[in-house]
Amino acid sequence: MEHKAGFVNIIGNPNVGKSTLMNALVGERLSIITPKAQTTRHRIFGILNEPEYQIVFSDTPGVIQPAYKMQEHMMKFVSDAFEDADVFLYLVEPGDRALKDQGFFEKLLRTKVPVLLIINKIDTTDQEKLEGEVDYWGDALPNAEIIPISALKEANTGYLLERLISLMPESPPYFEKDALTDKTERFFVSEIIREQILLNYKKEIPYSVEIDVEDFKETEDIIRMRAVIYVARDSQKGIIIGHRGTMLKRVGIGARKQLEKFFAKKVHLETFVKVKKNWRDSDLHLKRFGYKQ
Repeated sequence: MEHKAGFVNIIGNPNVGKSTLMNALVGERLSIITPKAQTTRHRIFGILNEPEYQIVFSDTPGVIQPAYKMQEHMMKFVSDAFEDADVFLYLVEPGDRALKDQGFFEKLLRTKVPVLLIINKIDTTDQEKLEGEVDYWGDALPNAEIIPISALKEANTGYLLERLISLMPESPPYFEKDALTDKTERFFVSEIIREQILLNYKKEIPYSVEIDVEDFKETEDIIRMRAVIYVARDSQKGIIIGHRGTMLKRVGIGARKQLEKFFAKKVHLETFVKVKKNWRDSDLHLKRFGYKQ
């Protein structure tokens, strides 16, 4: 049998479980996961390799109406996902009604690419309500095949994977067969630190933060890292640090534990906080942080 390979691009509103689903299908924790909206800011590839196929999953930011330049570039990542898909996974949760950007939804209606409408979080609803969801989406997106799952419980994800394999075109692999992602180690360090900030701070603070990993040195026994946490306003610096540094210490400990799991090696992490005023609307800073080419 010929080798199969293709791109499966995951699209949906914030907090519907896109990152949880990709992690479950790839079998690795590549995308950070928190209860907060806009946890995913970049387009992240997770690569599933088997001798007979390679599936490149693409986790994208949740669809929103942008309020500043960073969010505009986040939506550009979603737009890019419409250009190279071999299969779309359009993820919804019970009660969800279409994408927050009608233009993206109309693209799904018009596309010739196979669309799998994934009703996630079926563990949170009952059979009668689920049947109502299936009926609704059958009318709203008639070109899609509907598959109910629970990404968190990995319910029906095995069937979903089988369908994806069957839809993959014959092709040589796009990446080396031992590749797991397209992102660098420093990217995952920054994401794991940002995850801790999302988990430990409220309101606007997590959305005003970006991480720059300034130093990453690996030896046989330990990885030494130095990261700067950038905030958008002077007042946010004190909040991140906390009274006598307690909050920054909490973030550092939580991130170090996750980094040691991720790299399977001892980690020494230093963190600092600096202000880059209004970086979310600065083309220069957005380019540095990887939001634009």
